[in-house]
Amino acid sequence: MAKKSSTSRTPSGRVKYRGESFAGFNKPKRTPGASKKFAVLAAKGDDIKLVRFGDPDMTIKKQIPSRRASFRARHNCDTADDKFSARYWSCKKW
Repeated sequence: MAKKSSTSRTPSGRVKYRGESFAGFNKPKRTPGASKKFAVLAAKGDDIKLVRFGDPDMTIKKQIPSRRASFRARHNCDTADDKFSARYWSCKKW
């Protein structure tokens, strides 16, 4: 597990980690052209982890209540509580 000390801040206040720039810890961003749709620099205490999630070829239709309910049931979103898992961030977006 990496530590927050392995990151750096840019003059604009963004967080840099492994050559990628993030708005801050625990703030998902889009990753165009990557293998996943989103990336987030998850932080728990002093530990950090880069988590990528989401299928870039699928559209998100969370505004449709039946689809939203099906997604949340299928992924057991009520029990997703580990910030270092893709399931947590997918459920949070939905």
